Amino acid sequence: MALTGRAALLAALGSLPVGIWDPSWMGILAVNAPLAAACACDFALAAPVRRLGLTRSGDASVRLGETADVTLTITNPSPRPLRAHLRDAWPPSSWQPGTEVASSRHTVTVPAGERRRITTRLRPTRRGDRQADRVTVRSYGPMRLFSRQGTHKVPWTVRVLPPFTSRKHLPSKLARLRELDGRTSVLIRGQGTEFDSLREYVPGDDTRSIDWRATARQSAVAVRTWRPERDRHILLVLDTGRTSAGRVGDAPRLDASMDAALLLAALASRAGDRVDLLAYDRRVRALVQGRTAGDVLPSLVHAMATLEPELIETDARGLTAMALRTAPRHSLIVLLTTLDAAPIEDGLLPVLSQLTQRHTVLLASVADPHIAHMATARGNTDAVYEAAAAAQAQSERHRTAEQLRRHGVTVVDATPEELAPALADAYLALKTAGRL
Repeated sequence: MALTGRAALLAALGSLPVGIWDPSWMGILAVNAPLAAACACDFALAAPVRRLGLTRSGDASVRLGETADVTLTITNPSPRPLRAHLRDAWPPSSWQPGTEVASSRHTVTVPAGERRRITTRLRPTRRGDRQADRVTVRSYGPMRLFSRQGTHKVPWTVRVLPPFTSRKHLPSKLARLRELDGRTSVLIRGQGTEFDSLREYVPGDDTRSIDWRATARQSAVAVRTWRPERDRHILLVLDTGRTSAGRVGDAPRLDASMDAALLLAALASRAGDRVDLLAYDRRVRALVQGRTAGDVLPSLVHAMATLEPELIETDARGLTAMALRTAPRHSLIVLLTTLDAAPIEDGLLPVLSQLTQRHTVLLASVADPHIAHMATARGNTDAVYEAAAAAQAQSERHRTAEQLRRHGVTVVDATPEELAPALADAYLALKTAGRL
């Protein structure tokens, strides 16, 4: 507890005529007895801080970019009314820059024996868990000459979830999925599809789908229709090593990878496929397995919320071994990692055959749109050099992608805004081709 009214008292004493000053503090109080009595009375009438009861309620999770309201209930058990300034402290990343003071400071009055609620509105700027710090209360007397101050720890955690901005693409991808799933007139045939029904042949149908036995029993030519197989297994593998820390625009590559993974998970779960998640660099950072279709997306979002890039080189052998343990049977393994030449050639390529022999592998990588912009720069010497460097970087990425394709890997290389829909399209293409 701290007495913060001394400055006010000294200011008041300093305004008195010089002739009445006494060398000692007691002398000052004696000469200014009415003022001293007023200060003592003001301090005595200030409600005690340590006896206050404080509890929290409100939002426990929020998507990045949205607001969360956390309510603080203040109970005043003393016989004196509480007139106070209050600071509800949270980490700096809990607010947009410049809004912390307005959001965290409150003025509150609580009559004796009653309670009041105040709301702190958070707007986090980073994913992860945001934990409440201390609540500081400064209680004033009626004349505000003196105050009592104290702090309380009132725990509360708000989990900041990935924003999932790519969910705007979900309706269009689901429409394509319904076509593949036979809910419209478009039905496909492929190696990995299952028989659905018979219908009459129309010009343009694949003659390989004609059912000759059924045709012999009726007067019209009958063809078999097919629908993509359901209950396939998809393993999303997030590389959380150093390459995922590289920033593209205002966010690290890991955030764009997570957004693409969420769209694919939402689409695949609607298609009846099982979706698991593995986040790995040199050890497992997150693992989500065995969730139902309705629970898979919330589970993935909460698992991704606390993931951060680690500034270490990813262990490709360990990642491959863990992926094989997580997906023991044929699956679609989606690697969300880099297309940089060194990590692929030195790390992934030597062990890639272990994955491709048993699984269908799809690799998705975040491309930097600034590189494409640099490649078109002209006009001065610096711009030409930038264009040459960008062209070289693009050439290396294309060469690395071709190496992966020669090993049977489907490669998606797109900017953060385009990666999620491009990955969803690649998934639908694999289903159309019967490879899943």
